This record gives sequence, C-alpha cells and structure tokens, in this order.
Amino acid sequence: MSASDSGVSDPDSSSVNDEASGVGLSDPQLSLERRKLLDSINRLRNTGVQADIDLPGIVVIGGQSAGKSSLIESISGITLPRAAGTCTRCPTECRLSRSDGPWTCTVELHYLKDQTGSALGHARTIVFGDPIFVKAQVEDRIRRAQRAILSPNKTPHGFLTDDATSPTELSFSTNYISLQISGPKEADLSFVDLPGLIASVSTKSGNEADIAMVENLVTSYISKPNCIILLTVACETDFENQGSHHLTKRHDPQGKRTIGVLTKPDRIPIGDEDSWLALIRNERDALENNWYCVKQPSSQDLKEGITWSSARAREEEFFSSKSPWAELDPVYQPYLGTANLVQRLSSILSDLISKRLPQIQVELELAIQQTRASLELLPPSPSDDAVLEITTLVHSFTRELDQMIEGVPHADGLIQTLRPAQEDFRRNIRRTAPDFRPFESGQSAQANRLMPPDPDFLREEEGREHWPNQSLSPARVPIFVNEVLTRAENARSRELPGHYPFAVQKAYIADFTRRWADPALVLCTSVHKTLSAQVTTLITNHFSAFGQGTLEDRVQVVVQAYIQELVTATQAAILKEIQHEENGPHTLNTHYLSDYKEKFITYYKQLRQKDRNPTLAAAIPSLHPQIEERAPSPAPCEAPYESSASSSYHPISPSSAAHAAYRPSVAFAAAPAARPQPVARSPVEVEVSRSPSVLISEVLRNLSALNLSIRAEDLMKLCPRDPMEPAFNIMADVRAYFQVAYKRVADSIPATIDDELVRGIGKNILPTLMNGLGLNGPEAIRIAKDFARENPATAKKRVELEKKLERLKSASQQLFAL
Repeated sequence: MSASDSGVSDPDSSSVNDEASGVGLSDPQLSLERRKLLDSINRLRNTGVQADIDLPGIVVIGGQSAGKSSLIESISGITLPRAAGTCTRCPTECRLSRSDGPWTCTVELHYLKDQTGSALGHARTIVFGDPIFVKAQVEDRIRRAQRAILSPNKTPHGFLTDDATSPTELSFSTNYISLQISGPKEADLSFVDLPGLIASVSTKSGNEADIAMVENLVTSYISKPNCIILLTVACETDFENQGSHHLTKRHDPQGKRTIGVLTKPDRIPIGDEDSWLALIRNERDALENNWYCVKQPSSQDLKEGITWSSARAREEEFFSSKSPWAELDPVYQPYLGTANLVQRLSSILSDLISKRLPQIQVELELAIQQTRASLELLPPSPSDDAVLEITTLVHSFTRELDQMIEGVPHADGLIQTLRPAQEDFRRNIRRTAPDFRPFESGQSAQANRLMPPDPDFLREEEGREHWPNQSLSPARVPIFVNEVLTRAENARSRELPGHYPFAVQKAYIADFTRRWADPALVLCTSVHKTLSAQVTTLITNHFSAFGQGTLEDRVQVVVQAYIQELVTATQAAILKEIQHEENGPHTLNTHYLSDYKEKFITYYKQLRQKDRNPTLAAAIPSLHPQIEERAPSPAPCEAPYESSASSSYHPISPSSAAHAAYRPSVAFAAAPAARPQPVARSPVEVEVSRSPSVLISEVLRNLSALNLSIRAEDLMKLCPRDPMEPAFNIMADVRAYFQVAYKRVADSIPATIDDELVRGIGKNILPTLMNGLGLNGPEAIRIAKDFARENPATAKKRVELEKKLERLKSASQQLFAL
C-alpha cells in the first residue's frame, strides 16, 4: 500500500500507543469449537499443503489507496509500512491465534519460486529474525522482510541489518511474508493481504508488466473455490471504475464467496450517499454475505497516537451520529463497523472450515495415493553399487528381449507383427509362377479367355484366403504352347526325333527362380525394420532414466550395430539359398512332383481339347448328372441286348447307356439275347437319341460289352494326335517343379531370417552389451558410475513427489490428530 492510503508519510508516527487494548478479532468469547476449527487450518498451512489442497482462507484485495492497509491494521492490531515506496509488493499472510502467553509476532519468508522464477518442488520457509514482543517493532521488520523477498539473489538475513537504501531486484513477487501473531487477546483467524491492483504505472520508473503480474497474482488466489474474498472499495472513487470489483465478479459472478467492504465513508461526495447505501442494503450488486462499511482512523488521528480502542469508539460514534448512516434501518446497522465485520469473517471462515474438513481428509488420502503411484512409476533411484546396478539392468533387458523373440501372447508381439510381411513374401513368390497357355499365340482372344488364372485344384489346396489377389498382382507374361515347342525344337542337338533336352525345363525354371532374390531381401528388410523398432522401444523402457540419457544412447548404438551385423549375415545366407535354387532344379519329393505333373498335363490337355473339340469336351461332363438321376440298377443276370452293326441307330435308352458307361466293369452273357422288334420313333425322338451324350453312352456301352473298362474321359485320347503334345510335357514339368520349389522357398527363407536375424539377436546379446558398454574392462567402475547418474528431470520429479508426499502425510497426520 502507498502512503496515500491514509495520508501518512512518517512511519514512526503511525504506531499505536495502547498495545494492551483489544483490537480486531480479539474476542475472548469465541467458542472453543470455533477456535479449534480455525487452529486446524493454521496447522495445515504450516505443513505447506496449501500448494496441493485448496484450504479455506480469506484474501484481502482492492485497488491501490482503497484503504486495505488500514483495514488489516484494524483486524490484526499491527501497523503496516506506510512510507513512500513501501506499498504491498508481495502477499502478506497474517495468522492470528489466541494463546495464554504474551503477545508474540514471528516473521517468516516463504519461497514458492527460485531465483529464476521457476516453481520449487517444496516451499522453502526461512524464519526472518527473532520473535517480536513489541508491536511497534513489527512495521520495520515487515519492511525489511519485503525487501528480502524482492531480492531473491541476496542472503535474506542481510536485510535485517542493512541501511535499506539499496534497490531491490524485483518490483513484485509471488513469494510471500507470513506473520504469525499470538496472544491472549488475539482471535484464531488467517487472511492474506495481496498487492493492490494497479491501473497505470509511472512513465519514468514504472513497468507495464507489473500490471498483468499483480492481476495474475490476485487471480491465483481468488480463483480457488474455497477462498473468501474480502473486497475493499473506497467510497471516494467511483464504484464502476474500481478494477478489483470487476475482477471479483469474473471469478465469483454470483457473489457467494465475496464480502464487500466500503472504506473511507467520510469522503463520499455530497449527494452520492444513496448509491453507496444501496450496497449496504444489498439492493445493488448483491452479495450473499452482504456489504459492510468501516471507518478507520485518519492520518491525523494516527499522528496523535490514537489507541485502537479509541479508534473503535470513534468509529461507532461516526456511524451512530453521522447522516446518512445514523438513519439506516436497524436491520442494516449490523453491517456497519469493524467489529461487526471481523465477527462475520470469523463466523464465515469457521463455518467453511467445518464443512470443508471432511472433504479435505478425503482429498488428502486420494492425493497421497496418487503421489505414491507417481513415485512407483519412476525408475528406482540410483544405488551405491553402480556396477551391480547397471549389470542387473542389462540382464533384465536381455531377459525381456529373449521373451520378445520367443513370442508373447499379444496381438502387438514381435512374432505377430512379422506375419503380414511373411505372408506378403509367400504371395510375391507365388506370383512368379510361369503363365503357360495351351493355345497358339496367334489364336483368337476368345480361346485365351478359356484360360482361368490358375487351376481350381491349386486354389482348393492352398486355400482361397491365401491366394494372390490377381487384381493386385503384376501382369504375368503369357507363354503360349507353340512358343514352348519352338524353344524346345531350337534346343535339340543330338536327341532322337520327338526327344528334347532337359535344358528347356531348366531355362524356364531359371526364369522364375532368379526373380526370388528381391522378395526375399525385401522380407529381410521388413523384418529388420520391425525388429529394430521393437528393440528400440525396449531399450528406452529399460535405460532412459539412467545416465542422463547417455546409457540409453550407448545401448542403442551397441545393439543396433549388432543387429546390422546380423542383417548382413542374414542377407548373405538368403542369397546363398536363392543361388542354390538358381543352380538348377533339385528335389527328393518325387511323389509330390509326379502328382503335380499328372494334374498339370491333364489340365492343359483339357483346356486344349475344349478349344479343338468343343462338342466332345462339352458332352463328356454332361453324363454325370444323368447318371445320378436316371440310371437304374440292372438285375444280376440281366445283360443289355446287342445292336446290329448295320443299324442306323441304337434302340437303347439314354439311361441304359448311361448305366453301361457308369459301370463299365459289368460282365455280359456270351449268348446273344433275342432281337427285339424295332419300334417306330418320331423325328424328335430320333434327334434326341443321336445327341453327343447319347452317342458317347452307346459307345461306352458297346465297349463295355467287350469287357473293355473305358471311362468317358478316355475317349479324348481317340482324337487326332496334337502336334503340341511334347510342349505339354515341358509345361507340366516346369509348372510342377514350381510348386515344389516355391513352397520350399516360402518356408525356408522366413525360417532363415528367423534363425539368423530374429533369434540371432538373442544368441550373443549379453556379452555384446557387456563388452560394448565397457563393463568387462578395467574402467568398469567409472563407466558404471557415469551410466548410473539419474536423469536430472527424473531426479527433480522424484524430489518434488517425495516432498509433496511428505507434506500430504504431515497434513493428514495433523488432521487425524485434530
């Protein structure tokens, strides 16, 4: 506060002579229960827990020259500094408590921030000088304490004896002064006097930043839900222009936590009394706890040495005799005078504490649990045996790495993450299958459309869900049957006619095997990337809190270098394996190879015959549904009759023919049966009986009569010899070998990568780390100590949490004792 608060410029003349008189809340009639409640909050504040828990309290705010200092003096019974330049520039906490001993005031400095302005993990408290037993000495001690707070880079106790002429480092501070006042006539009450809000600063010595700093400081207090705001408003200034009122409305818009105090009522301009009386009546800007009005001693009264008891008497005389206060309705008289105000403050604060204490206990326990949980999340603090600690840490890392390599039952495990890349590799190899087509390259597009992407027997065998998506596969170059035959003819040297060298098959096999190296190396790169990422995360989890980050960095370098060596060795093993495939076809799985060759020859020939003999090829499959639906079962000794060789048609029903075709192994009687009489047929019946299906059935029936077991499919062999027949054998050889080799490589390459790279990292990782970190060398102790140094941020966080836990536990014990 500036000296203009009361018009006093001489600090020595402002002391109060009568120290024995009762002042403020020194009411011996306060109930013991209320005193205990107020004392409980004071004890909690002594632990510093207000930094963690919202404790009930009273803060006094107002603009400069609003009469705040005089009001606080009336409540506390002490005199505040009033000399020029000694206005309130840091929060001043007043803790009043009643005791049976002599009146005593202890001044403390509370530091919430360090010299750089950074928040401290635990509030630092310094007792500033010896206890004071004479009230007149308090003013000078407060002035010196404020100078110490505003000079954080200097030793605080030096200000107890300095000449008070050196400039301070700061203009305002959030660190605060605490006055602990006790005596037989003091009440149990705590409140904080905040710097007055600044409307403007001097152009010569002022700092514009101070305006915002003071407002932020005030806001940090009054924004808390359990803060009672004691708002001082000077009646000599227009009410609407007082910024403290607007700031209060912002944080307490309904006026539930605010108590308004009108000061300097003797300076109300004539004719403006009604606007101020409307506040007292709560008709304007109503507050739940109403507005009060106080009359403090004038500067002349203080110069004359007025006592506090005389000041209270004059205040009562002012409100009882001066208009318009004397004419107020009796219902509003309790809102006049300091005594009524302080009594109401004590009542409101004790009621708030009574309601808040049970909730504070719950919040303390919850905060203790959360703080302990936060401490448990931090890595253990460094031990005295650095070598043992780092070695244990390395062993822990390698154990978890082994678990990761072997596989964990989680969707994001290493093995699970590698499977998509392995499946992509299998598909990429599968896409290299040669696209043989049993048609001439010059044939129509319609003939080539007969060619499905791949045989159905392959799709059924490998599973459609694992089949390469043809729309995503690169276009395969078709290889036509005439091209295969031409290549085979060109390769002949000393072979007999109709024989072709195996070099043709080898050349086609080499065409696809040489394309396997790239997908294999891509798989290796993908596995390397995934493995490296998961190992990096694992290293961070284990080592990030040690060595100020240097241990983690060093482990990353050693492990990644080791992985790169494994990658190089794995790539060499892959290329060697692919080279084996490129050296020439080889397999001992002859049964598998022969089976596929048979299937592919049949597959190519069927496609070829569908193109060359579409009628015959289409008729053969059509027999099967007729067999199931119409074929009767013959009698044991019954045999079909023979037809004449010269007959133009065979009078046999389709069902009988189908029966003969379906059961070719049935034995027939040697003696011919009696020839039945011809039955007249309509043209339609004759046409149906001559359909390809019926004709095929008759042929099979007659062959069966000769004890020749022939299948319908075997009739395709009666077609004229296909000149491309030798090419089918080559195509089937190559395609069958592809199935053997592709499945072998689809298994062996991922297995090689798994063994050489994935499992390889776990084989020698422990000695690699111990040697790479220097823990096996002569400098192991020094290196380990460097690595064991905790990260400063982690260490600072641990200290903050430990101090917070200490505060919370101390507050909980205090509250439990109460």
